[in-house]
Amino acid sequence: MRKTLLLVYFLMISVFLFGQEEITVRGTVTDSENMGIPGASIVIEGTSQGTITDMDGNYNISVPSDATLVFSFVGMETVTVPVDGRNVIDVNMTSSMVDLEEVVVVGYGEIKAKDLTSSITTVKSEELVKTPAGQTMQALQGKVAGMQVVSAGAPGAEPTVRIRGIGSYPGSSNSQPLYVVDGMYFDNIDFLNPSDIESLSVLKDASASAIYGVRAANGVVLITTKKGSKNEKAKVVYEGYVGVQVPQNVLKMANAEQFVNYIDQTGAEADMQFVENAMQRFGRSRINPNIPSVNTDWYAEIMKKAARQQNHSLTITGGSEKTAYSLGVSYFEQQGLLETSKNSYERLNIRGKLDQEINSWLKAGINLNLSSGQRYTADDGAWFKAYHAVPILPKYDLENYESLLANEIPNASHYASAQLLGYRGSQNPFLSLDYRNNRQDAKKVLTGIYSEVSIIPNKLRFKTNYNIAFRFLKNRNVGLPYYISNETNRPLSTISTDRVMNYDQFIDNVLTYSNSFNSHNLTVMLGQSYRDEWYDRLWGSAEDIPMQENSWYIGQSQSESSKQVDDSAERLYGLSYFGRISYNYDSRYLAYVTLRREGTSKYQETWGTFPAFGLGWVVSEESFFSGVDFVDFFKFRAGWGRLGNDKINRQDGADTTNPVFLAIDDSQVDGTITTSTFGYLEWETVEETNLGITARFLDNRLSLESDYFIRDTKNAAIPVSLKLQSGSVTRNVGVIRNSGLEVVANWDDKITNDLSYSLGVNFSTLKNEVRDLFGQSYINGGSAEFRQRSQVGEPLLSFYGYEVAGVYQNQSEIESDPVAVENGLVPGDLKFKDQDGNDVINDDDKVFLGSYFPDITYGATLGLRYKNLDFSMNVMGQMGNKILNRKRGEIIWTNDTNIDADLATGLWNGEGTSNSYPSASGLRRGWNQNFSDFLVEDGSFFRIQNVQLGYNLNGSRLFGKGMPNARIFVTAERPLTVFSYNGFNPEVPNGIDRQFYPVPSVYTVGLNVKF
Repeated sequence: MRKTLLLVYFLMISVFLFGQEEITVRGTVTDSENMGIPGASIVIEGTSQGTITDMDGNYNISVPSDATLVFSFVGMETVTVPVDGRNVIDVNMTSSMVDLEEVVVVGYGEIKAKDLTSSITTVKSEELVKTPAGQTMQALQGKVAGMQVVSAGAPGAEPTVRIRGIGSYPGSSNSQPLYVVDGMYFDNIDFLNPSDIESLSVLKDASASAIYGVRAANGVVLITTKKGSKNEKAKVVYEGYVGVQVPQNVLKMANAEQFVNYIDQTGAEADMQFVENAMQRFGRSRINPNIPSVNTDWYAEIMKKAARQQNHSLTITGGSEKTAYSLGVSYFEQQGLLETSKNSYERLNIRGKLDQEINSWLKAGINLNLSSGQRYTADDGAWFKAYHAVPILPKYDLENYESLLANEIPNASHYASAQLLGYRGSQNPFLSLDYRNNRQDAKKVLTGIYSEVSIIPNKLRFKTNYNIAFRFLKNRNVGLPYYISNETNRPLSTISTDRVMNYDQFIDNVLTYSNSFNSHNLTVMLGQSYRDEWYDRLWGSAEDIPMQENSWYIGQSQSESSKQVDDSAERLYGLSYFGRISYNYDSRYLAYVTLRREGTSKYQETWGTFPAFGLGWVVSEESFFSGVDFVDFFKFRAGWGRLGNDKINRQDGADTTNPVFLAIDDSQVDGTITTSTFGYLEWETVEETNLGITARFLDNRLSLESDYFIRDTKNAAIPVSLKLQSGSVTRNVGVIRNSGLEVVANWDDKITNDLSYSLGVNFSTLKNEVRDLFGQSYINGGSAEFRQRSQVGEPLLSFYGYEVAGVYQNQSEIESDPVAVENGLVPGDLKFKDQDGNDVINDDDKVFLGSYFPDITYGATLGLRYKNLDFSMNVMGQMGNKILNRKRGEIIWTNDTNIDADLATGLWNGEGTSNSYPSASGLRRGWNQNFSDFLVEDGSFFRIQNVQLGYNLNGSRLFGKGMPNARIFVTAERPLTVFSYNGFNPEVPNGIDRQFYPVPSVYTVGLNVKF
């Protein structure tokens, strides 16, 4: 009876299927990168009939016209599509939201995401290339919680990168993370094109980075470049864009009328005479005869309206049964915003990677990366001069130029100089631009080879790596002669040049044992590492070289007495032994332990031992959690680690003599200075505790990562004042703490088969705090005029000065305030807060005015995909940091210059006109030039970081079989930044703005083609 019913059932199904109109459906199945997916399954829903895609992701199947097709592939979201009589159905598959099975790169190995106990963030390659930047780390801005990336605007300049704050003093030059590229260690990755990267992982906590020892105290960025796959047909991928950089948030300076009004308000007779001189020399304005006719916007003069930027890369990957290969070439160009022909950056990269399975127990490989860069760096002093240059000075002074030519003055310049009007400085920024030529050539070679022996198949393997990196830098700075007047000239050309060579080699040997038995999973790794780092520099300078560029060499100098030369070198050795045990029981209880014994020739303390561990508990795997349906995965994580830091300079002070040279009676006399102090330096030790959770909710549509960390730098190297003598010596006696909370949440959902979206948000807090200064009350930093101070309980190098309580508005207010009477103040002067209430303003009334460390950094992402159209947007920002507007404050030394428009229009000019800005004359009085929060501004900002719109083109469908798929896109990088700071950009690496190269917006159009 059962057999009869089954027979009738199958007959009915057959009649139903054959009763439908049969049509042929074809198409291509692609992934998120628009690459064809080979081996994807296509099945008629409700049946076992189906097919799979070929090597290019193409398929062909005969189905009923009203059938429904089910597309599936391991690691991808299943897609169900009704046929509806169509003959062509292309499907784009996205990664499964259950990404916990993905493998994450960690130090000397890999681990599944679900088994992690540390704080590690992985950024996919498709996210990196969305950012049109020549520097890889710029693409991470706002995308990694706990990582601060401070943009740099100059061509080829690297951004400042900090992971979980700064733990060393002073922090401005020793806070960069360690970069590990294909097993090789670097302090910067300016040679790397983002399009060459396969994966990037940021190791944030000590339990993750301790395996790298003393190089990893500031975190680790692991980078793997693209590689091929075995049994893969050759694929050729072109990725490129062309675009323009556009200045944004250009600071407005006082125009001629505002400047003259400001000078009138100061009452400075000398400055008023300079204005009169300008009117006599260049004429009066037709609109207002009381101001000069010249009205120069110096930022508009020195800055281009747009500058080109482009990037092109070509990658070939593939493989045979036992071989995988990858070849790539890329070119990046970035023109500068400064109005000069010599401000640009170009880089050409060539790379190759080959992996070969020699036999069943041995495989080997080689990796090569060649980079050649050329950078013309304009004199950044031009930005500073443009801020201070008076608007009543023209760019050119042709009358003076013609006079110089008539008198046959050598090297006559057509530029104007403010000194001809009586000012102390030339002020014209073009003297810094057109008479300087600074060039850097950088050649970098990274190569590595490895071999791996399988001692016990799938259980015990030994791998050895040898990596070597050469870096050749040639710097040449030329100053060209010019003459405008006896006060403004450079009589002789100058040249300084240096040759720098770095030669680093690393040998790593790693033995790894992995095994699973019952519910136990164990991996044991033992390793040894040797490093040899060599630095060599030769420097020279001279005067009076020929004007022709091909003669810009010291040997061409006509002044033998001006020639100088110097050289220096350094070589460091390191030897390390390390081990790691990773264990999990039933993917529920996780343990991770590392130990590294590190030796170095850098310090007197040669050896250090650095342990770390991590623990995890996957609560969602427990039986008592099975009834919680909305939670798909929930894991508690905890980690602790200790590691050393070798970013500080070697020993400070010793019983040594240093040569000095003095001029006595017009003769050079050699001498020496003896130093009798001695500093014994050992490791700075970083200890970090990390507590975190990893969770997935609502059918894996919502993911959550959260970490709280406390990171203490113990034995921090700080200056300690010497007893009974002046000066200080560096000793390992400080304690600096960084602590904070990091949260990352992402939501991914699909509305229909054609429409999906994603939302993501991350934020992190940071508290930087000095904990111990070896009994010292404080350590002063900065300068006496712009004081910074490190003190227990406060952040490193906090701004320290008076707090402004307002502006004195009238004489009665002056007379009623003992402080104002005592100091002879007048209306329009700043009123400083009397912190101790004793009617005296002195050092006891100075307070901490804030820090350049942001309290909160945040970012958010939005992604939309509809059929072949995709859209993404990233935003980011920060809050709580302060910026010292030093370019305003330098009126202390340059008070006959221009001021910005906000200050010019906001100055106190009578009762009630301002309660925050002093009067024009007050700007020039010493009382108001005391350092106060008048010069310390809020550095918070919000930015739309990146917007991209793309469209995927199916080549086979549009142009016929065999045609490549492509993607066209347009991108806007930094189109909008909202902030209140009086500057070009609120991103200031060390919080002190003396005028940095502005960071532009970038607009590009690009094309990706996959053959």
